[in-house]
Amino acid sequence: MRIWPTLRLSRNWLREIVAPLVPVPARALHFIPRSGTNMAMEPQRKPAGRPADSRSGLSFSERVEHIGGKGARAREVHDRVRRLQAEGRDVIFLSVGDPDFDTPSPIVESAVAALRGGRTHYTSMAGIPPLREAVAARHKRLTGHQVSPDAVVINPGAQCALFSTMMCLVQAGDEVIVPEPLYVTYTAVIGASGATLVQVPLRAENAFHLDPDDVAAAVTPRTRAVLINFPHNPSGAMITPDELEGLAEICRRHDLWLVSDEVYATLTYDGRKHISPVTLPGMAERTVVIDSLSKAYAMTGWRLGWAIAPGELALHMANLAQCMLYGCPAFIQDAAVTAVEGEFDEIEVMRAAFHARRNLVVERVNAMPQVRCTPPEGSMFIMIDVRETGLGAEEFAFRLVDAEGVSMLPCDPFGPSAVGHLRVSLSAPIEVLEEACNRLERFLGALNR
Repeated sequence: MRIWPTLRLSRNWLREIVAPLVPVPARALHFIPRSGTNMAMEPQRKPAGRPADSRSGLSFSERVEHIGGKGARAREVHDRVRRLQAEGRDVIFLSVGDPDFDTPSPIVESAVAALRGGRTHYTSMAGIPPLREAVAARHKRLTGHQVSPDAVVINPGAQCALFSTMMCLVQAGDEVIVPEPLYVTYTAVIGASGATLVQVPLRAENAFHLDPDDVAAAVTPRTRAVLINFPHNPSGAMITPDELEGLAEICRRHDLWLVSDEVYATLTYDGRKHISPVTLPGMAERTVVIDSLSKAYAMTGWRLGWAIAPGELALHMANLAQCMLYGCPAFIQDAAVTAVEGEFDEIEVMRAAFHARRNLVVERVNAMPQVRCTPPEGSMFIMIDVRETGLGAEEFAFRLVDAEGVSMLPCDPFGPSAVGHLRVSLSAPIEVLEEACNRLERFLGALNR
């Protein structure tokens, strides 16, 4: 049976991070010798066509052209409603996925105690041992899969953990298959690595579920990894056991990495339970699990997440953290231990509230003319299909903001399968969501006059 050595890592990055305390070769920094000197350090000449500052003319790395988000225009909806709020308008924000609950007080007090206790110094690159042990134990509780604390790499948020993972796994010339609609930062993360993002559809007519045959059809000799996100942002779809086994079989057959973003794993509805691919036969050695405290514990602003990385990947990610982050704050990690090890009534209250909010919005929207939505199976989002109105999602969103002061996120930047949809965040009290539905219904009525 083939194990970790057969799974290819990103050679270009690993060459620079596998031994970070060793001086970097001059050629890696693009230095060239100057005539009459002994290896003087002079930057290479600016290549033709390289991006440059519009005022100074100084050049940038070509990488900057791959990290600009496609969601900038969609974000303008949120910015416009902010301006209306500043002008005194009564507005409702449903465009950002930030839970409206406070972090449970024992977690906050743990951080305060750590600060007062002097926990303000450097920590180990992969995270403090108590937190790595606590995360490994939580992973076992949630999935049934045993991992060593050495496989846990702590990062400032799942976003950073995903970035570090991709930097260590893929490079220019590689392809990464990602189901779309996709979370908008995935495009930039994969682009920054130099790899090519290959999209496969999650079709609205299939309730945004994954069809493994679409993944199989997208595999080429250049495919290195598959990136999935279930429960799904933005649709709320989950992955069934049969769908997951079909995907796993493809990864095993083609010797691919599978990166599983599981930040919504504990937020599911109607008795459903998330299944992590790491639990399937032959998948533990090729699966990277990304998770965080942000959504499960209402800790988005704390910026604390992790990767559970098999084999030597955890070591490479820790080396990358040394040159990029130099560790996460000790007082936040102490609070994270309290979060991961504790049981809090507030968390169950939050989950029940999201379930009630989801049920309300689905019922109200599906009773309105010209719009509809598929009930989400997990996460904190609902996608509303507005195509029957004759308006594009972006125009619909801007007109809704101007007419009713309600911000919903146009989903076109999430991928072709999301065109004509709006994403609604359930991050508002149920009475506010009720009012948002009233305003949406009034807006639709005005459209049909």
